[in-house]
This record gives sequence, structure tokens and C-alpha cells, in this order.
Amino acid sequence: MNKCLIAGLIGSCFAIPALAQTNVQIYGIADAGVMWQKGGPTKIISGGADGSRIGFKGTEEIGNGFKAIFNLEARVELDTGTQQPTLINDNQGLYLTRGMQAIPAPILQGLRTTIQAPGAPAVNPEKALFDRTAMVGLITPVGAVLIGRMYTPGYEVFAAADAFESGTAGTWGGITGGTAGFTALGADIRSQKAIQYRIAHPSGFGGSVMYGARNSGYLGRYNKFRAGAVTYKANGFDAGIGYNHGYDQQNRPSLRTLTVGGSYTMDAFKFFAGFHSQRNTNSVLLADYTAGWDGAIVPILTAQGVPAANRTALRGVFLNAITANTQQDARSYQLGMQYRLGSGRVTASYAHQNDRTASNSDADLFAIGYNYFLTKRTDLYTVAGFIKNQNDGQYTPGTAGSPGGFTKVPGEDGRAFQVGVRHRF
Repeated sequence: MNKCLIAGLIGSCFAIPALAQTNVQIYGIADAGVMWQKGGPTKIISGGADGSRIGFKGTEEIGNGFKAIFNLEARVELDTGTQQPTLINDNQGLYLTRGMQAIPAPILQGLRTTIQAPGAPAVNPEKALFDRTAMVGLITPVGAVLIGRMYTPGYEVFAAADAFESGTAGTWGGITGGTAGFTALGADIRSQKAIQYRIAHPSGFGGSVMYGARNSGYLGRYNKFRAGAVTYKANGFDAGIGYNHGYDQQNRPSLRTLTVGGSYTMDAFKFFAGFHSQRNTNSVLLADYTAGWDGAIVPILTAQGVPAANRTALRGVFLNAITANTQQDARSYQLGMQYRLGSGRVTASYAHQNDRTASNSDADLFAIGYNYFLTKRTDLYTVAGFIKNQNDGQYTPGTAGSPGGFTKVPGEDGRAFQVGVRHRF
């Protein structure tokens, strides 16, 4: 009966005879709750602590130390039943339009709406069915070779160093998205069209290298993508160093990240520490923003009778400013801890984002949370997060499933409180 159910769910992806030979597992996470955010609505949310998902994974023993594996994992938004979460709030992010004062105010507002449309998907704009993971591979006596859409080596190190485990209002990633707020990725979480080689030694040392072809990276915009990591997972440590490097559509260096850190478990305590550097001088999103100007703003200017020379001049103002505003140069660190107490766990952390661009939009994140484990698979959680923004900063706490969005005005503090329930199956 289980095999028939699996066959029905997976459909044409796998032939029924293959299921008779392959050990297939259905798994997932159902996570939902309520989140209050300063300057934003109180919302029913999905994926507060962990992104809600359903996945299929399987293995087949081939013999002589060889094993075939696959993993398909789909995002599921419990609040809507869709696969495309939006930002927690609709506040306008203003950083991308800095230096565009020469553009008439009504046109500038239209441009901001074009760049950040209210209710637009914040994650998975491609509407991919298995956007979290879609991979097949072969485990051999000398390592594993994997092909598809997978977590990047650099992000795996980043996640291991996050005291809030890449979720809730306390996640370190809440202040590493782009510059001044969630204007772009601060790290490539996954890469599609990628091939990866992984190895793990019984001593605890391991490593991975990844290469992405054209249309690789998280959003599929890179001309190519390279990444690698060295890790150590033994004697209470889960730590490593990871590097990701993408190249834009013209094969110029784009987002580059270096992450060092991890955790150390000692009795009831688990300590976390991490360092993250991000640089991007040639954003792959420039093509999208330019297309937005040409497709939405140029027709308006033409209809208003703006002379061609003036339209060209305004486009030049836009291109110069957006090119500068999409550049990233920041260094971040996080310190945190977890403490197990009976059936519960307390988590606390501090993170700092040092923006090294001219904007100097630094941010400090303070967070504390508590999990109560009803069973090994089900827990209740509550988290409070506070972000102190500087200058143009508009960071505000988000969740595992969706970025928080922006504070109402630059420099305003971001605050959030959330409660939720998570069940793993």
C-alpha cells in the first residue's frame, strides 16, 4: 500500500518497477504560527522556524560500495497552500533608488513599485515545483557525485554557524541580505544546474566542491558558479570554511562569499560562532532592473511627451545609480548559544553586519527564543528579535520561509515577535 501511495504521489517521475528496487522515503516539515512585526501587519505565517516542505528521497544499493540516491524537496506554504511566499510586510525598500533625485517623483514612485511590487514573490519566483532540492547522484567508495539543484557549500557552513538554525526572527541571515535590507541575496543558498563532489572521512573531516554551468546559482542567472568547503564534524564540533563565487551574465565576478564558523556541543550547551564576508560588484539582477525600466517606465515617459534626449538622460541617471546601489561589500559575524533545559531549549544570539559601502548601513541583531519539545518530532517555539539599523538600513526580522521586508523608514529599528508550532514527519 505504501508503494502504491508513493507511486501515485511521484507520478511519472519514477516507474513503479524502480520503486520495487529502491528504498523511497516521504518526509517533510509542517511549520506555522503568528508573527507580529513593528511597522507591519500581524500575520499568520508558514515556516517560522523551518521552511514547510514535503520531500521524497531514496537509495538503491548497487554493490561494491556503490549506491544510487535521489532527493526531491518542494516548498509548501501552509498559510496559502502555494509555493511562493511574499515579504512579511509591504513597506518600500528605498536603498535601490538612492541617487535618483533627478527622476520626477511620480516616475520614481512607479519605478519603486516596478522593482518591488507589493505582494510579489520573495522566494521561488520561477514557480519551481521542487525548488528546495532536486538532485540525483551516485555514492562511491571515494566520494559522492551529485547533479541538480542543491545547497551550496558556502551556505552549508553559514547555516551550521547560525544559532537559530536559519529560521525565526533570530536568524543570522536576517541582516545579511544585500545592503540596507533584503535588496538581494547575501549568499547563494542553493544553485541549480550544478554538479557537486562530496567526501567524508571517518575522522570527521569532509569536503565538497561544486560547479554550476550557465543559468546556475540561486536564481539561475549566473554564467557560471564555483564553490567549495572543508568541514569537521566530530568530538562535539560541526564547523567549516566555505567559499561561493558566481559570475554574471557577462562572465564578470558577481556575488562572492567566504564563511567560517560552526558550533560546539558541550553537555546541555551548544555554542555558535560565525564570520561571513560578501562582495558583489556586478549584480546579476541589473538585467532585471534595466528591463523593468525599459518595459514599465519608458512607455510612461513617452506617453507624457518627454523628449527622447531627456528620456535618455533619465535612463542614464537610473543606470548609474542602480549599478552603484546593487553593489555589496560587507562583513558580518554572529555569536550565540543554545541551552537544553528539561523538555525545552533556550536560544540567544547577537549578530552584526558591517556595511563597508559608502552608505555605512550597519545593523545589529539581538534575539532570544524558547522551544518546548512536546515529542521528538513536534515542538512549540517563541522568538523575539530586535534589529538596530544605521543610516539607510531598513532590515527587519523575518522567518525561515520568508524575508522580513523593510522598516517603514531608513534607520528605524526593526522588531518582531513570533510563536509557532513545528512538526517533522
